[in-house]
Amino acid sequence: MRIIVMGVSGAGKSTVGAALAGKLGLPFLEGDALHPQSNVEKMSAGIPLTDEDRWPWLDQIGARLAQAPDGVVISCSALKSVYRDHLRKASGSSLFFIFLDGSLAVLREHMAHRTGHFMPLSMLDSQLATLEPPTGEPLVLRQDIAEPIDRIVETSAAWLQRR
Repeated sequence: MRIIVMGVSGAGKSTVGAALAGKLGLPFLEGDALHPQSNVEKMSAGIPLTDEDRWPWLDQIGARLAQAPDGVVISCSALKSVYRDHLRKASGSSLFFIFLDGSLAVLREHMAHRTGHFMPLSMLDSQLATLEPPTGEPLVLRQDIAEPIDRIVETSAAWLQRR
């Protein structure tokens, strides 16, 4: 089972992804760790990434999906439909998305309380402007980030196990 935990910055992708991977007995990969240093520098400086910036990163994530025959959970913003289609193609098999969605107030609260992350709060607006919600796309579960993490993980795991 290959799973992408997706959403804008501050949605909780890393936290949910790691907990979901533990619940399912799969490895977890932090997608942000695959960004080239130039992307990290741009985002740290508050400069939004372009499509051209994102493609090499998405290629790395796609390669990791393809190299995980026993399954993997990867955190990845996957903001646009074309990015998700690219990842689906790269995975070589069914790819599940857990879409972490929520209000601007909750996202800002999450970002204000996290430490050690390169993405400044100022980048949230550009991510929201880029986001194309995966409404109607196959194998996508939307989760409200206002819910407790353990509930998100439990309902996501139950949904995935029925597939």
